[in-house]
Amino acid sequence: MSVYQLKSRFQNILRPLVRSLAARGVTANQVTSVAAAVSVLLGLFLIVAPIPHWFLLVPVWFLLRMGLNAIDGMLAREHGQKSILGAYLNEIGDVVSDVALYLPFALIDPNGMMLAVAVIFLSALTEFAGILGQTVGASRRYDGPLGKSDRAVLFGALGIFIAVGGRFAAWTSWLWAVVALLLVWTIIKRISAGIREAHAVA
Repeated sequence: MSVYQLKSRFQNILRPLVRSLAARGVTANQVTSVAAAVSVLLGLFLIVAPIPHWFLLVPVWFLLRMGLNAIDGMLAREHGQKSILGAYLNEIGDVVSDVALYLPFALIDPNGMMLAVAVIFLSALTEFAGILGQTVGASRRYDGPLGKSDRAVLFGALGIFIAVGGRFAAWTSWLWAVVALLLVWTIIKRISAGIREAHAVA
Protein backbone atom coordinates (compact mmCIF):
# COMPACT_ATOMS: atom_id res chain seq x y z
CA MET A 1 0.00 0.00 0.00
CA SER A 2 1.35 3.41 -0.95
CA VAL A 3 1.09 6.38 1.39
CA TYR A 4 -0.48 8.20 -1.57
CA GLN A 5 -3.65 6.13 -1.02
CA LEU A 6 -4.24 8.01 2.25
CA LYS A 7 -4.43 11.30 0.36
CA SER A 8 -8.23 11.59 0.33
CA ARG A 9 -8.45 11.33 4.13
CA PHE A 10 -5.74 13.95 4.50
CA GLN A 11 -7.61 16.27 2.14
CA ASN A 12 -10.82 15.95 4.15
CA ILE A 13 -8.98 17.17 7.23
CA LEU A 14 -7.52 20.14 5.35
CA ARG A 15 -10.67 21.18 3.47
CA PRO A 16 -11.88 23.80 6.03
CA LEU A 17 -8.42 25.44 5.98
CA VAL A 18 -8.42 25.46 2.18
CA ARG A 19 -11.79 27.23 2.10
CA SER A 20 -10.43 29.85 4.47
CA LEU A 21 -7.29 30.39 2.37
CA ALA A 22 -9.33 30.71 -0.83
CA ALA A 23 -11.57 33.29 0.85
CA ARG A 24 -8.46 35.29 1.78
CA GLY A 25 -7.22 35.32 -1.82
CA VAL A 26 -4.42 32.80 -1.46
CA THR A 27 -3.73 31.06 -4.79
CA ALA A 28 -2.61 27.54 -5.61
CA ASN A 29 0.45 28.85 -7.48
CA GLN A 30 1.53 30.86 -4.43
CA VAL A 31 1.35 27.78 -2.23
CA THR A 32 3.25 25.67 -4.78
CA SER A 33 5.99 28.29 -5.12
CA VAL A 34 6.41 28.70 -1.36
CA ALA A 35 6.67 24.93 -0.86
CA ALA A 36 9.37 24.65 -3.54
CA ALA A 37 11.31 27.68 -2.27
CA VAL A 38 11.38 26.47 1.33
CA SER A 39 12.44 22.98 0.21
CA VAL A 40 15.37 24.38 -1.76
CA LEU A 41 16.42 26.67 1.09
CA LEU A 42 16.28 23.83 3.61
CA GLY A 43 18.29 21.57 1.32
CA LEU A 44 20.94 24.24 0.79
CA PHE A 45 21.08 24.91 4.52
CA LEU A 46 21.72 21.23 5.30
CA ILE A 47 24.38 21.04 2.58
CA VAL A 48 26.21 24.09 3.97
CA ALA A 49 25.68 23.16 7.64
CA PRO A 50 25.24 19.36 7.87
CA ILE A 51 24.85 19.41 11.66
CA PRO A 52 23.06 16.20 12.72
CA HIS A 53 20.29 17.71 14.86
CA TRP A 54 19.24 20.04 12.03
CA PHE A 55 18.22 16.97 10.02
CA LEU A 56 15.20 16.75 12.31
CA LEU A 57 13.83 19.59 10.17
CA VAL A 58 13.51 17.15 7.26
CA PRO A 59 10.61 15.03 8.59
CA VAL A 60 8.93 18.13 9.99
CA TRP A 61 9.13 19.89 6.65
CA PHE A 62 8.08 16.79 4.69
CA LEU A 63 4.89 16.66 6.76
CA LEU A 64 4.22 20.37 6.23
CA ARG A 65 5.08 20.08 2.53
CA MET A 66 2.65 17.19 2.15
CA GLY A 67 -0.02 19.46 3.58
CA LEU A 68 0.93 22.30 1.24
CA ASN A 69 0.87 19.95 -1.75
CA ALA A 70 -2.63 18.85 -0.82
CA ILE A 71 -3.70 22.46 -0.28
CA ASP A 72 -2.46 23.71 -3.65
CA GLY A 73 -4.20 20.85 -5.43
CA MET A 74 -7.48 21.49 -3.63
CA LEU A 75 -7.29 25.21 -4.32
CA ALA A 76 -6.78 24.44 -8.00
CA ARG A 77 -9.50 21.82 -8.35
CA GLU A 78 -12.15 22.98 -5.90
CA HIS A 79 -11.79 26.76 -6.17
CA GLY A 80 -11.37 27.31 -9.91
CA GLN A 81 -7.64 27.99 -9.85
CA LYS A 82 -6.44 25.41 -12.36
CA SER A 83 -3.95 26.84 -14.85
CA ILE A 84 -1.32 25.69 -17.32
CA LEU A 85 1.34 27.57 -15.34
CA GLY A 86 0.15 25.81 -12.19
CA ALA A 87 0.58 22.40 -13.82
CA TYR A 88 4.17 23.25 -14.73
CA LEU A 89 4.94 24.71 -11.30
CA ASN A 90 3.48 21.70 -9.54
CA GLU A 91 5.47 19.05 -11.41
CA ILE A 92 8.76 20.96 -11.70
CA GLY A 93 8.51 22.23 -8.13
CA ASP A 94 8.06 18.71 -6.77
CA VAL A 95 11.10 17.33 -8.58
CA VAL A 96 13.32 20.29 -7.67
CA SER A 97 12.17 20.09 -4.05
CA ASP A 98 12.88 16.37 -3.85
CA VAL A 99 16.38 16.76 -5.28
CA ALA A 100 17.14 19.59 -2.85
CA LEU A 101 15.93 17.62 0.16
CA TYR A 102 17.55 14.29 -0.79
CA LEU A 103 20.97 15.65 -1.77
CA PRO A 104 22.18 16.43 1.80
CA PHE A 105 21.83 12.73 2.65
CA ALA A 106 24.01 11.73 -0.29
CA LEU A 107 26.70 14.24 0.69
CA ILE A 108 27.01 12.95 4.28
CA ASP A 109 27.33 9.31 3.19
CA PRO A 110 31.02 8.59 2.47
CA ASN A 111 30.33 4.97 1.51
CA GLY A 112 27.26 5.11 -0.67
CA MET A 113 27.32 8.55 -2.25
CA MET A 114 27.09 7.29 -5.83
CA LEU A 115 24.20 4.97 -5.01
CA ALA A 116 22.47 7.80 -3.15
CA VAL A 117 22.88 10.04 -6.20
CA ALA A 118 21.43 7.20 -8.31
CA VAL A 119 18.42 7.17 -5.97
CA ILE A 120 17.96 10.91 -6.52
CA PHE A 121 18.13 10.43 -10.29
CA LEU A 122 15.67 7.51 -10.22
CA SER A 123 13.31 9.51 -8.00
CA ALA A 124 13.15 12.24 -10.64
CA LEU A 125 12.71 9.59 -13.36
CA THR A 126 9.85 8.07 -11.36
CA GLU A 127 7.94 11.35 -11.46
CA PHE A 128 8.75 11.75 -15.16
CA ALA A 129 7.29 8.30 -15.83
CA GLY A 130 4.17 9.32 -13.93
CA ILE A 131 3.73 12.54 -15.90
CA LEU A 132 4.22 10.79 -19.25
CA GLY A 133 0.97 8.91 -18.71
CA GLN A 134 -0.85 12.08 -19.69
CA THR A 135 0.99 12.31 -23.01
CA VAL A 136 -0.20 8.88 -24.18
CA GLY A 137 -3.86 9.28 -23.30
CA ALA A 138 -3.70 7.92 -19.77
CA SER A 139 -3.92 9.73 -16.43
CA ARG A 140 -1.05 11.06 -14.36
CA ARG A 141 0.26 7.87 -12.74
CA TYR A 142 0.95 7.69 -9.00
CA ASP A 143 1.60 3.95 -8.67
CA GLY A 144 3.90 2.72 -5.89
CA PRO A 145 5.69 1.11 -4.23
CA LEU A 146 7.92 4.17 -3.89
CA GLY A 147 6.06 7.28 -4.94
CA LYS A 148 6.68 10.79 -3.66
CA SER A 149 4.79 10.32 -0.39
CA ASP A 150 6.53 7.01 0.32
CA ARG A 151 9.92 8.63 -0.28
CA ALA A 152 8.96 11.42 2.12
CA VAL A 153 8.42 8.79 4.83
CA LEU A 154 11.76 7.14 4.00
CA PHE A 155 13.84 10.32 4.01
CA GLY A 156 11.93 11.67 7.01
CA ALA A 157 12.91 8.53 8.92
CA LEU A 158 16.53 8.95 7.80
CA GLY A 159 16.41 12.55 9.01
CA ILE A 160 15.29 11.39 12.45
CA PHE A 161 18.00 8.70 12.42
CA ILE A 162 20.72 11.28 11.72
CA ALA A 163 19.27 13.78 14.22
CA VAL A 164 19.39 11.30 17.12
CA GLY A 165 23.04 10.47 16.48
CA GLY A 166 22.84 7.74 13.84
CA ARG A 167 25.71 7.42 11.41
CA PHE A 168 25.78 6.25 7.84
CA ALA A 169 28.15 3.32 7.38
CA ALA A 170 28.69 0.45 4.94
CA TRP A 171 25.12 -0.80 5.49
CA THR A 172 23.69 2.32 3.88
CA SER A 173 25.03 1.19 0.50
CA TRP A 174 22.66 -1.76 0.76
CA LEU A 175 19.84 0.57 1.78
CA TRP A 176 20.36 2.81 -1.25
CA ALA A 177 20.58 -0.27 -3.48
CA VAL A 178 17.22 -1.58 -2.20
CA VAL A 179 15.65 1.87 -2.61
CA ALA A 180 17.01 2.09 -6.16
CA LEU A 181 15.47 -1.29 -7.02
CA LEU A 182 12.12 -0.21 -5.58
CA LEU A 183 12.28 2.96 -7.67
CA VAL A 184 12.98 0.95 -10.81
CA TRP A 185 9.99 -1.23 -9.93
CA THR A 186 7.88 1.90 -9.47
CA ILE A 187 8.96 3.25 -12.85
CA ILE A 188 8.10 -0.03 -14.57
CA LYS A 189 4.69 -0.16 -12.85
CA ARG A 190 3.87 3.42 -13.86
CA ILE A 191 4.84 2.81 -17.47
CA SER A 192 2.94 -0.49 -17.63
CA ALA A 193 -0.16 0.98 -15.97
CA GLY A 194 -0.06 3.99 -18.29
CA ILE A 195 0.14 1.77 -21.38
CA ARG A 196 -2.73 -0.44 -20.18
CA GLU A 197 -4.88 2.60 -19.37
CA ALA A 198 -4.15 4.25 -22.71
CA HIS A 199 -5.06 1.06 -24.59
CA ALA A 200 -8.27 0.72 -22.57
CA VAL A 201 -9.28 4.29 -23.36
CA ALA A 202 -8.47 3.85 -27.03
